[in-house]
Amino acid sequence: MELDVTTLPEFKAFTFEQLKMMIGKGDVFRSEDVQEKTQFGDYRVDGGIMTATGYNDFLARMVRRISDSLSAPVTGSSKVFANISKFPFLQVNLPQLSAWVDEFIRRKLFARQFEPLADENWRLLCLDAVANHIIQTFGRKLPELAETETTAPPEIVQRRLSEVPKINVRESSSIVTPKCIYERLPYPARNGGFEEAFIGKANADSTVEAFCKVNQDRHLFMRLRYQKESGVPGIYWPDFLVRTAKGIWLTETKAQDMLIQADVIRKKIAAVAWCERVNELPPEQRSGRTWNYCLLGENLFYEFRDKGASMEEILQFARVRARAVGKEGLFE
Repeated sequence: MELDVTTLPEFKAFTFEQLKMMIGKGDVFRSEDVQEKTQFGDYRVDGGIMTATGYNDFLARMVRRISDSLSAPVTGSSKVFANISKFPFLQVNLPQLSAWVDEFIRRKLFARQFEPLADENWRLLCLDAVANHIIQTFGRKLPELAETETTAPPEIVQRRLSEVPKINVRESSSIVTPKCIYERLPYPARNGGFEEAFIGKANADSTVEAFCKVNQDRHLFMRLRYQKESGVPGIYWPDFLVRTAKGIWLTETKAQDMLIQADVIRKKIAAVAWCERVNELPPEQRSGRTWNYCLLGENLFYEFRDKGASMEEILQFARVRARAVGKEGLFE
């Protein structure tokens, strides 16, 4: 799809004047005696004709960086899906991307008309904050332009946690779990008190029919895709699956200070959208229950648990509800 660069966000961290003060002007040279290492002071030389070459080189490197970031494998270090990285996100559209980046820099980046070849202005673009803003802006926008809609019926593949017959746990940092298909479920040996308390509550609560902690190394099919704040494709696994009489809950347990992190919010957007798609299926294809996503903070969990709330009440309160407004939606 075509891109209107005027709709992209401008750079606001610093003003244009502040950026100019950061970089100075000209190329800096320092004279130094080779044997004695004596320095004779600094002096500057104007870039001259090299200025144009510098901007063109920056533009080429930026386009390559954006393309490479979107082509990175979304599965982390997993060797099972390593071949994903062999297929670039962009291959034949790089000239078009280069034109968009150039137009964005000249028209919108600094909320003013910007001439990179005048007064060595292109050097501003090499500052980390400015370069990262360009990469993140296009990294988030390009996947939207590449999206296509299909009218074909969905293909449903039923997967079961029991496809993984066993998981290895350390006895000292695991809990016996009669409501899980595995005899014991692990929790982090360090700073794992929240997950330990969650497992204990699920074990003892009558509203929980079954639950399981998702193992990232074994339950590969439970992965959810999302887009990181940097624009790079990402992937993650929810911490727990909880089944009650009313629904199935994809539950992410987070420390209180992590709830407002940008990537956590983006995971939430992707997970809610996934649950919404599942809930459009006939009941017999989704275990006869409504699927929900819960972003459960540590303080909320302990507060409700200590007041005697059931697990279903806790999950119901922490459920992320989507209101379809805009591309990414609003949440409450």
